Amino acid sequence: MPATVERTPAKPTTARLTFLFRFASTIALWSVALTIVFSGYELGFYALISLLGLLALWEFYGMLDHKGLPNFKITAMICGAIMLCGSFYYFARYGPVRSYDFELAVLLFFLLTVFARQMFESLRDDQPLRTMAYTLFGLLYVLWLFNFITKIVYVTPRLPNGAVTGQFYVFYCIAITKFSDMGAYLTGSLIGRHALVPHISPKKTWEGFFGALFFSLLASVGLYELMPGHLSVLTLPHAIVLGLLLGFAAVIGDLAESIVKRSTGVKDSGNMLPGIGGALDLIDSLLFTAPLLFFYLRLVIRVP
Repeated sequence: MPATVERTPAKPTTARLTFLFRFASTIALWSVALTIVFSGYELGFYALISLLGLLALWEFYGMLDHKGLPNFKITAMICGAIMLCGSFYYFARYGPVRSYDFELAVLLFFLLTVFARQMFESLRDDQPLRTMAYTLFGLLYVLWLFNFITKIVYVTPRLPNGAVTGQFYVFYCIAITKFSDMGAYLTGSLIGRHALVPHISPKKTWEGFFGALFFSLLASVGLYELMPGHLSVLTLPHAIVLGLLLGFAAVIGDLAESIVKRSTGVKDSGNMLPGIGGALDLIDSLLFTAPLLFFYLRLVIRVP
């Protein structure tokens, strides 16, 4: 009995320490990224985003390798680097319109390249289809979605002196995403009783889900009140809607990576970030919140 009493409280204590370390590490890493872009050094921000994106893509294919799932990761890494470099160049120099054309051209090139690569491999049952599907999915799921962080930087017009203004919306997106993560953990650990999707992530609860929405809503409205000049295209109704939408997308993004990890039999995508795991573990929620914010700004608010 004494041994049981000693062990029982250790689990939540360890979980809390892990969460706090993970949360602090995440904030520190993204603070570095935002500090770079706030300084006006766009190339440095692009380099950091590209490094994280390519590392996350490499980790994704590493998880497939762990499960023995076929893929052309070298081909994908080359095409991914081309997409990141070209997208940054076109967005920074010409704005959104020509960038979309370039991005579609890269996706077409990538599709043709994967088919061409498969022609030099033997045909065994459905393995060619599986190889190409896993390879294409990796590029779309990781790099194409993560590249919306770069797009948000340039979604709003530059100032007369040429300085970018979208970095504040990147900060807004990251803050809401991380507040959603924090709300899910705090609410779930305190009052979580009803499992959300136990076959994917046994620790996720419905209470945590609604806690994530509540915290992301608070973060969105709070940033809108604190930074009205830097988030000038938002109104209070937009801040409320975005808080709920991005909070929901953050939960889905976290669960989406859980599906990949559970399917490939790994706990974390990597081990380069103590307390976090890998680069893909760091950006998993942003893979869904960043595109959603970008399209909301473009299609609902209609940022020019």
